[in-house]
Amino acid sequence: MDEFSVSSREEDGQEFLKCARSEKLPTSDHLRRSVLSGSISELSQIVHNLGIKDKKVLLDHLAKVADQDNDKFLSKIKSRLDRVGMELPTIEIRYEHLNVEAEATVGSKSLPTFTNFTLGIFMSILNGLHLLPNRKKHLTILNDVSGVIKPGRMTLLLGPPSSGKTTLLLALAGRLDPNLKVSGRVTYNGHDMHEFIPQKTSAYVSQHDVHMGELTVRETLAFAARVQGVGSLQDMLEELSRREEAASIIPDPDIDDFMKASATEGLASIVVTDYVLKILGLEGCADTLVGNEMIRGISGGQKKRVTTGEILVGPVRAMFMDEISTGLDSSTTFQIVNSLKHQNHILNRTTIISLLQPAPETYDLFDDIILLSDGQIAYQGPCENVLEFFEHMGFKCPDRKGVADYLQEVTSKKDQKQYWARRDHAYRFITTKEFAEAFKSFHIGRKIGDELSIPYDRSKSHPTALATKKYGIGNKELLKANFAREFLLMKRNSFVYIFKLTQILIMALLTMTVFFRTRMHRNTIQDGWIFMGALFFTLITIMFKGMSEIPMTIAKLPVFYKQRNMFFYPPWIYSIPPWILKIPITFLEVGIWVSLTYYDVGFDPNFGRLIRFYVLLVAINQMASALFRFIAATGRNMIVANTFGSFVLLSIFALGGFILSPDYIKKWWKWAYWVSPMMYGQNAIVINEFLAHSWSHANSNSTKSLGIQVLRSRGFFTDPHWYWLGLGATLGFLFLFNIAFAFALTFLDRK
Repeated sequence: MDEFSVSSREEDGQEFLKCARSEKLPTSDHLRRSVLSGSISELSQIVHNLGIKDKKVLLDHLAKVADQDNDKFLSKIKSRLDRVGMELPTIEIRYEHLNVEAEATVGSKSLPTFTNFTLGIFMSILNGLHLLPNRKKHLTILNDVSGVIKPGRMTLLLGPPSSGKTTLLLALAGRLDPNLKVSGRVTYNGHDMHEFIPQKTSAYVSQHDVHMGELTVRETLAFAARVQGVGSLQDMLEELSRREEAASIIPDPDIDDFMKASATEGLASIVVTDYVLKILGLEGCADTLVGNEMIRGISGGQKKRVTTGEILVGPVRAMFMDEISTGLDSSTTFQIVNSLKHQNHILNRTTIISLLQPAPETYDLFDDIILLSDGQIAYQGPCENVLEFFEHMGFKCPDRKGVADYLQEVTSKKDQKQYWARRDHAYRFITTKEFAEAFKSFHIGRKIGDELSIPYDRSKSHPTALATKKYGIGNKELLKANFAREFLLMKRNSFVYIFKLTQILIMALLTMTVFFRTRMHRNTIQDGWIFMGALFFTLITIMFKGMSEIPMTIAKLPVFYKQRNMFFYPPWIYSIPPWILKIPITFLEVGIWVSLTYYDVGFDPNFGRLIRFYVLLVAINQMASALFRFIAATGRNMIVANTFGSFVLLSIFALGGFILSPDYIKKWWKWAYWVSPMMYGQNAIVINEFLAHSWSHANSNSTKSLGIQVLRSRGFFTDPHWYWLGLGATLGFLFLFNIAFAFALTFLDRK
């Protein structure tokens, strides 16, 4: 029997019997069951659902020592597939005559000032109409680059800063800025980018570590695993089980358990997360907060590994990793690249890693290298041939010089001369363009050229290699995952909500002393104005509570933009939990205010009026929160959002009908009065109070009730239906701002 067909634990005859009996289950049941040594006390319990204890036992069996056992574990998975003739999906990436160009504003005109922004719009219009010459500087980032990235081989992308490495990785991942001018072709298994979803087929790992500081390392990776789903693993495992059953093969129980767990929605995020934590050396800090500028968390090197882990927990087959060694020591970089190498070689993934100055032992882990300089490829091919090419060009690497450092310096005008080896020829500077031209005639370059000249046979592409679905799981599950994360973030930020409750409690106590009922009379119109002032103060207090949404929303935007671009979830799903989960807090805040101030100030004691007062304030608070979330998503920067938010608040207050009576608003500003959300809330709240029984009596100056006189004196409506119109309009603004928030998240990018 094949060495991997049964576990090394099969000396125990009972264990073998358990495995054999579990194989007799129907395929659908078999895929949801597992057998674990050490977790079953009686033979009759041959199958069970994977629990927390079982998960730990399983991972200890698979990779007790990550560095030593990971490659053995992956080899067992590959061997299991090979025994039944199954092949893993592979991706071959080709890029032909790829050019990326940009136009940039230089000097003081590139500063993000209001003047430059306004002039830039007019200049763009005039340039488009050819009425003014384009004064922007033309930049060529990538210049006619071509090559092939093979699956199962580790590729190192090397080059000095500003050589175009990030642009090349983004181009291969299909994530270039739409404002760039791009020509050429990038294909996956012969398929153009529009034929599949590149953001789900491949993953771009940025050099910037952007995470939710309030989440732990485990929670960060678990969320990434949950929303990315299991891809085609479920279908692959079903086919594998059918083939093994037909061939009477009993798989290794540990490998079988892990593969079943990895292909099961919900359970996969737990098992795969713990496995990635182990192989990346993050077990020790798994339950530590990631941290940010305000929260103490894990180290910079650990954050870099968390960034890498977010991709490893997903089902993508191609990875483009940009400067993942930034902030890491050489030992940690070696460990990460080594674990990636095992996965890449054994599972036939496609991986390109950009490193600035890799250590010699890290460089030796790679199979291929792409040397990029000045937007051109000086060499692409096996690492063992790179020195041969440059010796062919007349340059030799010193014996005690690191190859990676040598390659970055040999194309530099400043450092190239020291490596010149042809003493019988006078040295002259060899440009990157000359290296690129010479490489085309080198035997490795000719081989790549010949390969590109023959179109890729698309029939060889595995049906599941390229993703055709935009998101890894269904909308319902994505919504659950986002609700769970948002609730967790609210718990971690509970101080903010406690502080807000304390703040509104203090403001309510101040209101109780300023507007005390024993000094609040209902005899004259002037008395009504004092009550109206108390209502206006209530309104602005409740509205101002929503301003805390600006910093809280902006703090999460960088993570949102990263995960949106990776197609973790659609923006509209992300926008729902902050709205829904804040509703109970709104009920509590408004409840504190109303319970303390309503009867103390002396508003109409009718219980129905109290309930309508409470419902209206809840709607106003929710509307204000939605407004400030929308402002934050539009501004995307604290300074811009606060400035714009203050302007919006002042406009709403000035044109809301209280500070300036509607009768005195100029005709050309009437439209602003009608679009002010506060106007509807103000009219509704005064209608609720001044049409009540407490204000129904008339004074000596008029036959109309005193409440009607107060309303007319300030230009407010007197129709009772205006309470419901105001409440309905407030709810309409609530939905409008939440929808606008979702649109802002969808169409705007980070600044």
